[in-house]
Amino acid sequence: MSQATKRKHVVKEVLEEYVVPSERQQIVRVLGTPGNNLHEVETPEGARFLVSMPTKFRKNIWIKRGDFLLVDPIEEGEKVKAEISFVLYKDHVRYLKKEGYWPEAFLSNAAETQSCAKDRVQSPPRSAGEEDSEDDDADLFVNTNRANYGYTESEDSSESEEEEEEDK
Repeated sequence: MSQATKRKHVVKEVLEEYVVPSERQQIVRVLGTPGNNLHEVETPEGARFLVSMPTKFRKNIWIKRGDFLLVDPIEEGEKVKAEISFVLYKDHVRYLKKEGYWPEAFLSNAAETQSCAKDRVQSPPRSAGEEDSEDDDADLFVNTNRANYGYTESEDSSESEEEEEEDK
């Protein structure tokens, strides 16, 4: 199977399939990425540990702080205690909430930390003739890794600019 075909199947699986966690699997939130395809996660109970990313997701799926994952536990791991089995995007979270599988601890901040899946999945390049059929801004990427600062202009600065123009 070629690399492009493999990527296509992995991306299709992640975006279109809706899964329900089994008895062994659990939903966790990503806290950070220390490197080497490892991600620090937190369970709904507050336990923190590392999870590994399987080979099929590497260079195809991006995971960032605040995302939610479905993980399978690894019994023999000391530091790395689980492996990612599924990446949960906005639609998946909505489905799990509707089915009643979503943990209560994650209910408050699931909506504000989830961003659109299309921005973190590597898709094939578009041809010049293709246009977006959607005109809404709901799926725009929001970088949650940067602090948002509100900038406002004070009246003093606009008055001093006007005075400078008058002096010239």
